[in-house]
Amino acid sequence: MKIVLLSGGSGKRLWPLSNDIRSKQFLKVVKNGDGEPESMLQRVFRQLGAAGLYADVTVATGATQVEAIRGQLGERVSVVVEPGRRDTFPAIALSAAYLYFGKGCAADETVIVLPVDPYVGDGYFRMLKCMDAAVQDGAADIVLMGVKPTYPSEKYGYIIPEKEGVGPGDVTAESDVRRGGCPDAAGGRILPVAKFKEKPDARTAQELIGRGGLWNCGVFAFKLSYLMDIVRAAVACDCYADVERQYEAFERTSFDYAVVEKARSVAVVPYDGEWKDLGTWNTLTEVMEEKPIGDVAVSGDCVNTHVINELGIPVVVMGAKDMVVAASPDGILVADKVQSSYIKKYVEDRDLRPMYEERSWGEYTVLNLSLDAAGNRTVTKKKLIQAGKKIVETKHERHLEVWTILSGRAVISIKGRKHDALAGDTFTIECKVPHSLAAVEDTVLLEVQIEGAKD
Repeated sequence: MKIVLLSGGSGKRLWPLSNDIRSKQFLKVVKNGDGEPESMLQRVFRQLGAAGLYADVTVATGATQVEAIRGQLGERVSVVVEPGRRDTFPAIALSAAYLYFGKGCAADETVIVLPVDPYVGDGYFRMLKCMDAAVQDGAADIVLMGVKPTYPSEKYGYIIPEKEGVGPGDVTAESDVRRGGCPDAAGGRILPVAKFKEKPDARTAQELIGRGGLWNCGVFAFKLSYLMDIVRAAVACDCYADVERQYEAFERTSFDYAVVEKARSVAVVPYDGEWKDLGTWNTLTEVMEEKPIGDVAVSGDCVNTHVINELGIPVVVMGAKDMVVAASPDGILVADKVQSSYIKKYVEDRDLRPMYEERSWGEYTVLNLSLDAAGNRTVTKKKLIQAGKKIVETKHERHLEVWTILSGRAVISIKGRKHDALAGDTFTIECKVPHSLAAVEDTVLLEVQIEGAKD
């Protein structure tokens, strides 16, 4: 069994903490069992490890998120980088080609695809073994995981098993799966799928639940050969590079529409356990143990209010009820929790340059952007390079840089010449000059980029 985690997202619904690069899966606002903050990405990998599945994971993502993934997980995970953003079907097709051509996986290997950011109990990951067994037993071309609904939600798609009118826990399944450590939820059974319904209204959702409908949580299982046949039908390929080069030829659509709804046979494994989609501030704050995070003062008359502050200045909140206040270098949000679910339409059309990024070597915050009368564009950043990490050699075609070491110790190489760098040292790096940095200790520096100064 191989697992593909889909890491994408535009970061708009959890603005200002998230952005196009720092999507919700990278936010460290939940805690692990030791009380330490962790991101949803780190939580999923911890749970995969507990289920004995860590070694078989590949992450599919866009180029802008690779640095954040490496920064949080290191080099211990395989990463498939999409040449462009084209929805879940092309991303999964590219991942299948990577497993087949790049990693040499057998054609009859089970591949299970899931989102990178579910907030779930450990039973969710044990259920993956049940799906693996179902695929290997030939129960269906595609096996899905369906979450037993807790209320008639209008936000999710629904999977309706056959034998309508009977709840999923009462269905006598056509195929029982007992191998691979199947959990007891739904008796370890799989159910043939009759149809799908995308985001119904509340009344229709209630009717679907009465007929055994399950939430579609975006988890798919299939044999690698099944998807490779679909890949080859879309592009001629003899190697991974062939698929990567022709990525634009894949239809820009979801895996559900392109593959699942066209499959000859589809089955579902019901999951009756903890599952939450933490895609909005309203749902995310439900699992946040700390209501104030950062330099925050909250008055005693505040009720059900969460305040998150990533700025270097204090935030004071008084008399707030059922609110979320979030402050980051990208902006400030003050919203009623229910209304915060509609934030996307207020920020999606703005040209919001990410002001904070996690990188494989550490992180940086943009402190200032300016354009002077002569047309010189200046960007000022504060960078943290973690001890033992490196900013690999690079050169800039359009701007010079001035580095001022604020704290720590590093070795800086400019044109191949190495310099010991300590607090107070300043280095000017001209355009097109190769340079790199290796941090001996945690190193904080101020970087000023000046574009157009010496063209």
